[in-house]
Amino acid sequence: QVQLVESGGGLVQAGGSLRLSCAASRIIFANNAMGWYRQAPGKQRELVASITIGGRANYADSVKGRFTISRDNAKNTVYLQMNSLKPEDTAVYYCNTPFGPLPWGQGTQVTVSS
Repeated sequence: QVQLVESGGGLVQAGGSLRLSCAASRIIFANNAMGWYRQAPGKQRELVASITIGGRANYADSVKGRFTISRDNAKNTVYLQMNSLKPEDTAVYYCNTPFGPLPWGQGTQVTVSS
């Protein structure tokens, strides 16, 4: 049973933009806050942005002002708009709920070249 499917990653030059999408099961989006996480090789997975059911967002300092998280509960989808990308943003990006995380999906690779 697939519950989290990330998409939208790719290769982009520094300063460019990408928009990531996460499709999840209806019950998850109806009842939970959602977050975007990222993991670079050799590093721990870290939370970069989260959004409540009502749409209130929080961001890690490293992405504040550059990334925007949003959700469409009717479509069971959470988005991450990433602007002004930097090489240090390179990672595999995952979505999940911070409140009782589901098994992790495959993630989507974001690579930012200098």
